[in-house]
Amino acid sequence: MSQTTRLLAGRLRWGVLAVLFGVTVINYADRAILSLAAPLMTRDLDIDPLQLGIVFSAFGWSYVAAQLPGGWLLDRFGVRRVYLVAIVGWSLFTAAQGLVVFLSGAAAITTLFLLRLLVGLAEAPSFPGNARIVASWFPASERGRATAIFTSAQYCATILFAPIMAWIIGVIGWPEVFLFMGGVGLVAAMAWARTVHEPHRHPRIQPAELALIVDGGALIEKAEPAGRPNGETARHVRALILAPSLWGLYLHQFCVNALTYFFITWFPVYLVQERGLSIIETGLMTAIPSICGFLGGLLGGLWSDWLLKRGHSLTLARKLPIVTGMMGSLAILGCNYTSAQTMIMIFMSLAFFGKGFGALGWAVMSDIAPPGAAGLSGGIFNMFGNMSSIVTPIVIGFILQQTQSFELVLIFLAGCGFTAAFSLLFLFGKVERMKALAPTTG
Repeated sequence: MSQTTRLLAGRLRWGVLAVLFGVTVINYADRAILSLAAPLMTRDLDIDPLQLGIVFSAFGWSYVAAQLPGGWLLDRFGVRRVYLVAIVGWSLFTAAQGLVVFLSGAAAITTLFLLRLLVGLAEAPSFPGNARIVASWFPASERGRATAIFTSAQYCATILFAPIMAWIIGVIGWPEVFLFMGGVGLVAAMAWARTVHEPHRHPRIQPAELALIVDGGALIEKAEPAGRPNGETARHVRALILAPSLWGLYLHQFCVNALTYFFITWFPVYLVQERGLSIIETGLMTAIPSICGFLGGLLGGLWSDWLLKRGHSLTLARKLPIVTGMMGSLAILGCNYTSAQTMIMIFMSLAFFGKGFGALGWAVMSDIAPPGAAGLSGGIFNMFGNMSSIVTPIVIGFILQQTQSFELVLIFLAGCGFTAAFSLLFLFGKVERMKALAPTTG
């Protein structure tokens, strides 16, 4: 399609992405809320570091387990309906965590664990849904930027909400912050219901923009009639899990998310317990590395799309920014060699920037997902990646229980960053669209 036609095409797709971005910001704020409340909550409920690590991991257990069902639901019923139910669900379960204040001892810990399980269950379709929306609304030449924007929402969640949540916790109380974020989520659900549709069904889509999307290689897929998973679905799952060509991508995302879950679980605890910051100071200080992560995410996506437009292969355009960024995340090791708060923030900001710059795994997933199974493919990819949401909080909690220090924790995280770069560079091959999974023959 010519540059003139591209200019004449509408920009509705960017409006849809803006709503997706806002919802993902709230999604990550709800994941991170417990980390900010943890210093006061653990004191009030008498929770030790290992128990806190287990509670942090609760989200991951259900989030991982629900990836395949969530991906299947997206393929069967469409992103719009499934995502709307998910937003309402995780918002209600987030609000309910504030009620744990009326419990004590084992009852409080168990209830908190179960509510975090439910939040993970409700959020399971979110990132496969994000990838499917980007794959269906954006041509390949814009997909890197679009993916970078929605993945950078994890940083904006901290930038926008951490100071607000920290103020609520420090001035009003930790139970109230859960109620506040639950209400924000319900407002977002109403906005989603009014604005998000499939491209071919959107009432305001212009023919030129739809042509731009389709001609650019977007996956325009209609939801199939409701039905139950069958033998063919199971065969598709096996094919996507057992494909050796995808193992490097799965390992890469696991390691990237290990860094992510440190930042949205243990990072505020690190600042309070290891570096002596107050809760309000922590809310402000966590925003600085997050701004760097946000900028890194945008620049990584822009560079990837620029490389593609300059005629480089899709493989180079995706792999080079990812590997460059993940190697930059090794700056986190610098925190072990300084006690100055300014240097801590510099090293953490560099690590955040690098992780954001290299967070294009979802762009790769959008590029390679086979037709007819975009939701299922994203669900499997997210399942493997978010196994780290189970492993990372518990490993960190165990290390802290044994050493009473974050030094080995930061070494562990640097190892994850290096492995993320290595696995995508050497264990994952060419970035290209997979062939449609053939139907079962009788």
